[in-house]
Amino acid sequence: MKRTPITALVPGDKRALIAIDLGAESCRVSLLRWKGGEPTMMLVHRFGNAPRMIEGGLRWDLGGIEAGLDEGLRLCAAIADEGVRSIAIDGWAVDYVRVGEDGEALGDPFCYRDDRTIGAEKLLHERISPQRMRDLTGVQLFRINTLYQLYADLLNGSPTGRTWLNLPEYFLSRLGGEQVAELTNATHTQMVELGKRRWCDEIFEAAGLNVARAPNIVPAGTILGTLRGPLAELEAFRETLLIAPACHDTASAIAGIPAEGNDWAYISAGTWSLVGTVLNGPMNDTDVRADNFTNLSGVGGRTCFHMNVNGMWMLRQCIGDWSRDGVLWTAQDLVEAVQEFPRPLGLIDVDHPDFLLAGRMTGTINAHLRQEGYPTLDERGANAPAFAHLIFHSLAARYAQVLERVAFHSGKKLKRLFIVGGASQNDLLNRLTEEATGLEVVRGSAESSTVGNFATQMAALEGARDPLTGGISAEDVLQWAKLFAAASFSPSKNAGDRGVLAT
Repeated sequence: MKRTPITALVPGDKRALIAIDLGAESCRVSLLRWKGGEPTMMLVHRFGNAPRMIEGGLRWDLGGIEAGLDEGLRLCAAIADEGVRSIAIDGWAVDYVRVGEDGEALGDPFCYRDDRTIGAEKLLHERISPQRMRDLTGVQLFRINTLYQLYADLLNGSPTGRTWLNLPEYFLSRLGGEQVAELTNATHTQMVELGKRRWCDEIFEAAGLNVARAPNIVPAGTILGTLRGPLAELEAFRETLLIAPACHDTASAIAGIPAEGNDWAYISAGTWSLVGTVLNGPMNDTDVRADNFTNLSGVGGRTCFHMNVNGMWMLRQCIGDWSRDGVLWTAQDLVEAVQEFPRPLGLIDVDHPDFLLAGRMTGTINAHLRQEGYPTLDERGANAPAFAHLIFHSLAARYAQVLERVAFHSGKKLKRLFIVGGASQNDLLNRLTEEATGLEVVRGSAESSTVGNFATQMAALEGARDPLTGGISAEDVLQWAKLFAAASFSPSKNAGDRGVLAT
């Protein structure tokens, strides 16, 4: 199909768009405006986000997130005197909010790092085997997935007759949209039939969950209604549409990569590193299952075929350790400090389950070095660069291992590696990755999830719909992503620090 040149992609309705990205460490509210027919993007508001231990569990501050989003939306309304055409929200996957019949949250949601799922995973596997779940869903088995969290709720006495919504969809419903599960996010629950747009009855039954209480699944680009409530009284928000983009932030980030051809892979790098490639459909053969790759829905019917690899979480935890000891380091300082370090004597397995848990990360790293027979590192803050150096080299080595398997499974002759997300700005890690993989590293947008969010909104507003699925076209999203990836992106004075390893 012949596509419209991106230079001709100027909408008739030039009202602004808002993209909200919920991050496990920070949340962002961004504004896209048209000036002289050209798009410009602004990071209007950025605020911190972190779980805290309350009520016997590690939970998110739902009220704090809502307050930050409200402030960001009001700032956007004050800037966009031309009005706001639509709002869309993406965010990290797997976590959810339980809501009552009135749509109100029943409490602060658990964080996926809470250890309650360790036991729940083992018990659920006694009711339905990991192999069977893998056959049914094609999804990487991972104890943080929504399925294990919902089963943990059941084991702990939480009511089953309550609707649950993943976080981006929850906030869209709070703004006035219908309650849904957007497909890219739904597949990450480990509860959707492979290659289908429906919940898996067998998994729900095995887990004792009520499928009738699960939200309806919709494709990326679905318009959910119009903004309602106090914000709708602002002049800029009159008749503002609410759109479900690729609600999974990784799917949005991949949708924001302006790449064509079949020779490229991606790393969406931040708190996590998602390492893989885009396919036209899922793969779930014996070798894929053995390697535990995941098949997650992407925009326009594509499949994001990748593996979760640990990311900047480890370094952030170490920085927290040193901070509590009174020594302050930034990620950028550490990147600069280790530029000329020699290769470390040994590496660590960054995907070991121990490194997924909150705690004193420096001690956990030393415990693993000791187990492997390598010298341990001085944990004092003055020796922080040595830990950063080890983490960067270990991540690059793991990326190379995963990408070798990506090429094997996909049959692609990979040449380019697009790195997007906050950690794409880490030039040292990019160089180490290029050396370890032998691929040309192309640094994409640090705000690729925002680019993909905006591109999906425009495809939903301006593009054609698939008559069978009601979904948007991946080709339409790509054309808008090309335009927006090349556009200017600047922080406003309210946006806060966008540091080198921001997520």
